Amino acid sequence: MIDKLEMFIALANERHFGRAAGVMGVTQPSLSSAIKHLEDQLGVQLVFRGARFKGLTPEGQRVLEWALRIVGDARTMREEMRAIRSGVSGNLRLGVIPTALPNVGRLTVPFLTRNPNVRVTILSRTSYEILDEIERLELDAGITYLENEPLGRVTQQPIYEETYRLLVASGAPLSGHSSVTWREAAAQPLCLLTGDMQNRRIINQHLSETGASIVPTVESNSSIALIAHVATGRWASIVTQSIADMFGKGSGLTAVPISDGEARHLVGLIAAWREPHTPVIAALLDEARRVSRV
Repeated sequence: MIDKLEMFIALANERHFGRAAGVMGVTQPSLSSAIKHLEDQLGVQLVFRGARFKGLTPEGQRVLEWALRIVGDARTMREEMRAIRSGVSGNLRLGVIPTALPNVGRLTVPFLTRNPNVRVTILSRTSYEILDEIERLELDAGITYLENEPLGRVTQQPIYEETYRLLVASGAPLSGHSSVTWREAAAQPLCLLTGDMQNRRIINQHLSETGASIVPTVESNSSIALIAHVATGRWASIVTQSIADMFGKGSGLTAVPISDGEARHLVGLIAAWREPHTPVIAALLDEARRVSRV
């Protein structure tokens, strides 16, 4: 039944029979047949059918909750038995908020040194996407904010605190300042991350505390795009210190500390709440504890 539950989860995630079949590496008729057999075994209709996928029935939604638990536990069991035979190995899918990407190597490099038989795929995701994809078994773990917005039932391990800098072109009026205030930062022509990024929501909060109304003329979900605009000298941006540190002397950019009550927000590793964790996730959590700077 496990293989049929995995196909059902793929269908619920993809919401399309053909795409789900591709994810599972089977033909569409094989996937459709597996879902029908699962319905026959359980005695309920799981999927509204028509010319195409029309969603899960109420019974299907409930079965999906069970399927995620059962398949997650089955994968944990398989990985634990594999670890007994040959040590920690397998694939790790790690979702990372964009502002934490410059720091991800601090975790993955020592982790892979200790666990050379693991392969890591690092995917840029928003904080919402990380939570959703962990729940749907599409990610194994994530690096995200821990304190600002609800995380639900997950295992957490703090890694570092995020702080902020005003990024300007070298030679801009504020580039020679030793520090600026949030109010001074708010007065600049800003380019910022898009509102679906939790980093932007955090920055909005700090800027709004100055009484300023911020309407940036440029928004992007890419820090690289923001930096390219700052480099023209027409815009400034508010970035994390880790991103600012990537652009040191000779880059044509200057990162100015924001000094009035320096904002700090906790970033860390999260994984699905499960005991025991898979050997890969247990080893990753151990590494996160070792590298934590909190």
